Amino acid sequence: MNTSSRVAVPDKSLETPQSGSSHIKRGTPQFMRVTLALFSAGLATFALLYCVQPVLPVLSQEFGVSPATSSLSLSVATGMLALGLLGTGPLSDAIGRKRVMVTALMLASLFTLLSATMTSWHGILLMRALIGLSLSGVAAVGMTYLSEEIHPSVTAFSMGLYISGNSIGGMSGRLLSGVITDYTSWRIAVTAIGCFALASALMFWKILPPSRNFRPASLKPRSLAINFRLHWRDSGLPLLFAEGFLLMGAFVTLFNYIGYRLLSPPWSLSQAVVGLLSVVYLTGSWSSPKAGAMTAKYGRSAVLLFSTAIMIVGVVITLFSSLWLIFPGMMLFTAGFFAAHAVASGWIGPRARRAKGQASSLYLFSYYLGSSLAGTLGGFFWHSFGWHGITAFIVMLLALALIAGWRLRSKKL
Repeated sequence: MNTSSRVAVPDKSLETPQSGSSHIKRGTPQFMRVTLALFSAGLATFALLYCVQPVLPVLSQEFGVSPATSSLSLSVATGMLALGLLGTGPLSDAIGRKRVMVTALMLASLFTLLSATMTSWHGILLMRALIGLSLSGVAAVGMTYLSEEIHPSVTAFSMGLYISGNSIGGMSGRLLSGVITDYTSWRIAVTAIGCFALASALMFWKILPPSRNFRPASLKPRSLAINFRLHWRDSGLPLLFAEGFLLMGAFVTLFNYIGYRLLSPPWSLSQAVVGLLSVVYLTGSWSSPKAGAMTAKYGRSAVLLFSTAIMIVGVVITLFSSLWLIFPGMMLFTAGFFAAHAVASGWIGPRARRAKGQASSLYLFSYYLGSSLAGTLGGFFWHSFGWHGITAFIVMLLALALIAGWRLRSKKL
């Protein structure tokens, strides 16, 4: 397919591959534009995806559904995002990175605005499914864009900055929806976040430089199947896919059900206060670029193992009943997660020998599949065993992540 052809996005130069172009180096104006654009895209993506998480108890009450059923408003979005990644990654390999990301982010913003008007639970789930499917065009493609356009010496650092945008986006979505819902309604909260994301999408379209090192790949099923087999036969990539599944599954499980715990006695916190607890995401905005920088000194595997261990310590601390311990435990857990995710996701590009967009898609497919399956399964642990059950479930997932990380220690790329 000719990558210079017009598409349904109002920009004739969304992708203009140029042969012989150099990678973008740190400290240049182009690096600042890429950093700001991908940061804003990550922020908007995670705000849209996770804005429903702090209001799950409110949705349970309004629509008369159980906690596990209410969590489907998040799980169906992450599940459809995971499925969509199987198509959008290869699509971006064929038609280009920027045009896929711009279209996807705009569609997700519009579907979010529509979701605020739904009056039935099935309508909510349908809109959330479309939001997740749309966001699949941002998640993996952003990682691939960075691995292609940024100089290899600072790829890990730039990936960390991108992940920090994800962490702040997750915090912003949760914080705004929790606080606004407490004073108005969840519909107004979702509308505000949808408007914010639409503005971010427009800025992203305007300032992200077109790809210069992109080379179109075939969308033929035979080529996709060959690349798929190569990725799964690699000695390191399947372990990284497992890391994404386990880390994200553990992370979403904690934040799906911590609200139910803290809204109940003996804490009986308000919805606004529970939403404010999302400030723990700020630790991720620090830990993700820090972890990316530390890989140059200590190696990817060592930083990945250490970050996962930090997550285990953090979730165990949340077992205590004092908020003065629960909050620091959440901070440790969050910092460890974003550091581990930054390392694992940044490892995909250098590890994949070809079809990097497809490889990134497979990682994030596993990542969001973990969010969808573990996030919903956690509801049964919460219902049957309370917070001790949630903690045991998360520790089990993270123990498996440590095993996968240990097996990655011998992989140089």
